[in-house]
Amino acid sequence: MNNQLSDRLNRLSPSATLAMSQRSSELKAEGVDVINMSVGEPDFNTPDHIKQAAIQAVIDNYSRYSPVPGYPDLRKAIVAKLKNENGLDYTPAQILCSNGAKQSVCNALMALVNAGDEVIIPAPYWVSYPQMVLLAEGTPVFIQATIEQDFKITPEQLEQAITPRTRALILCSPSNPTGSVYSRQELEALKEVLLRHEQVIVIADEIYEHINYVGEHASMAQFPDIKDRVVIINGVSKAYAMTGWRIGFIAAPDWVVKGCNKLQGQYTSGPCSVSQKAAEVAFAGPQDCVEEMRQAFERRKNLIVRLAKEIPGLEVNEPQGAFYLFPKCSSYFGKKDGDRVITNSTDLAMYLLEVGHVATVGGDAFGSPECFRMSYATSDENIVEALRRIKETLARLN
Repeated sequence: MNNQLSDRLNRLSPSATLAMSQRSSELKAEGVDVINMSVGEPDFNTPDHIKQAAIQAVIDNYSRYSPVPGYPDLRKAIVAKLKNENGLDYTPAQILCSNGAKQSVCNALMALVNAGDEVIIPAPYWVSYPQMVLLAEGTPVFIQATIEQDFKITPEQLEQAITPRTRALILCSPSNPTGSVYSRQELEALKEVLLRHEQVIVIADEIYEHINYVGEHASMAQFPDIKDRVVIINGVSKAYAMTGWRIGFIAAPDWVVKGCNKLQGQYTSGPCSVSQKAAEVAFAGPQDCVEEMRQAFERRKNLIVRLAKEIPGLEVNEPQGAFYLFPKCSSYFGKKDGDRVITNSTDLAMYLLEVGHVATVGGDAFGSPECFRMSYATSDENIVEALRRIKETLARLN
């Protein structure tokens, strides 16, 4: 028997965030008190009115296949959300709902990218973007944005990265893993570059839209002269604490949605029927819960930034959104604790886990090996204790 996996699969790397979370779980199972700051998941429960909508959906027998792009009422609710919150005009036919925003990104890439096409990915990036491009047989092209530039690319960098083979730009704002947010002015400057290259589609990952500490969310789709080349990715996971419900969506030109609908119809069909009815109420119902969670994340952000800045050797910027801190830690490379040598950020993350019992993720997986990621989607008490442990553990290196 030939136990050889496909070349397509062998091109991919395992998810570093999930791998670190698994190692953390293993230590917990052994009785180790681990604080997990490796996974990007709100620690809040789904709001009650959304859960009640799901219960009612079960009672009302929403237990059959839905249309591939999602129920019409959900797509109408998303259209209303985009109009009321973002000032964007879409029709229900320009919305496609999927099993989470992760599938939405993958759908867009699989529908748009041919073998050899280039997809520009600003680094630091979410770990799955390059893997999805490889799955689509495209070529990831990285633009490095350093902590000195607040992890945001410049128009000059974008211009230099575009070639005749460029098919798409993936832009995540607010960003995972850095928490950086592109302002309207910054997006407009990037848009001016993109207007000179008509073949480039913008895949705008806006899943952290509502976890924003600088005011109004800006979207590339808000510029009329490029809106027909923008694919918005969003969903309910982060804003409504619904990660396990698996509902994401794209809002895009008709031809893109039709292509993704064709693709999704062949390999997953429509997303969970009950989750769709819950998501409909999330978008259409009261939004107080979203603001309450945002305020809690902002308080935690202020706490973790203050504590991280007190740790010698870490260079810390101020996140403007999401719930991640991405400090620069390269000053520790080459340092030792006994026979253990820290050569990169993955080593550092494993050292913090196994010695300090705090799970983080090395920046190598995000395209920025000089940094590491901490999620502060956890309690204030956990943040205080985790940063105490990190400070004490790093002090052992010399």
